[in-house]
Amino acid sequence: MNLHEYQGKELLSSFGVRIQRGIVAQSAKEAVDAAKQLTAETETGWHVIKAQVHAGGRGKGGGVKLAKNLKEVEEIAGQIIGMDLVTPQTSAEGKRVHQVLVAEDVYYPGENEPDEYYMSVLLNRATGRNMIVYSTEGGMDIETVAEETPELIHNEEIDPATGILPFQARRIAFNLGLSGTAFKEMTKFVTALYTAYDKSDSSLFEINPVLKTSDSKIMAVDAKVTLDANALYRHRDLAELRDLREENQIEVEAGALGLNYVDLDGNVGCMVNGAGLAMATMDLIKQAGGEPANFLDVGGTADAARVEAAFKIILKDPAVKAILINIFGGIVRCDRVAQGVIDAYKNMGNINVPIIVRLQGTNADIAKELIDNSGLDVMSATEFQEAADKVQEVLA
Repeated sequence: MNLHEYQGKELLSSFGVRIQRGIVAQSAKEAVDAAKQLTAETETGWHVIKAQVHAGGRGKGGGVKLAKNLKEVEEIAGQIIGMDLVTPQTSAEGKRVHQVLVAEDVYYPGENEPDEYYMSVLLNRATGRNMIVYSTEGGMDIETVAEETPELIHNEEIDPATGILPFQARRIAFNLGLSGTAFKEMTKFVTALYTAYDKSDSSLFEINPVLKTSDSKIMAVDAKVTLDANALYRHRDLAELRDLREENQIEVEAGALGLNYVDLDGNVGCMVNGAGLAMATMDLIKQAGGEPANFLDVGGTADAARVEAAFKIILKDPAVKAILINIFGGIVRCDRVAQGVIDAYKNMGNINVPIIVRLQGTNADIAKELIDNSGLDVMSATEFQEAADKVQEVLA
């Protein structure tokens, strides 16, 4: 589950991580009020207006701008709120901006020039350990840094059983070239950042940039936080931060119905029971010359109501040109699934795309008879290759 920047910063702050302070605003007027409050609390004269959407590269799309007075705060907030922000991480249609973060200006003049660093915490699946990835090249796309100057990216692996140790935090600060007050600040920052990641059961914390201010403070200027959805039962307060407006609406609806659904860009809808079989079915569609339009696991109870719900979800995608139902009858009998498909089809009326039903397992022969004798425009199959051939046929 992704968090907005302001939510991620609030989470970081609760664990003692220094952050660029800000206030969320839903309108231009609220943005001006927020700017006034920030000025009173922080003495900042300039403000950064940041679009709050679940996508990176907001600055490149015009979603992050500097306001030097209250009039500019109002104008910029008015321009950003309501816009469809297009970034390298959104679709061509972009994402609608519903709110902005009015943040303090932390690039103030001082004894030293500010410096930006990159830092993220995530799981290294190859070793089963957590890992802090960091670089002196903050503010840039880390993918570009990795491609062009990989020697500037460092990582520190951390044993989850011990957590981050003091020497590891010091090594990170040293590798970033820090000394004096900034060195001490960075060791505190790194330790608090890892603790926040660990205690919140997150799968990713990405801070880009981590800023060393002109007076040697270390703070998070941005925050990309992804929580582990499987651990949210332990964090009810964090689960309440979910913003459904930022998610694929078909996936949200499918989740509410208890269906495991992921929207894809293809033309063949899939309805399968079991994640492994779903992956194999997607390969089958590719081999038949099509592209999977979704990943949909209906689970072990593929009755009429569940099949009908799955049909409706799949057909919300106008790109779907055919539907392949691929069910293995282990927990549930194939004839019950076949009857569920027939009942769902009749309840929905005419379905305007070809449907191929491949049922294998308990009572597969009875299921095939039910489909073939239903009088509906549904093609049955019992073998993988047979199903692939029928998919290829309807897409031709």
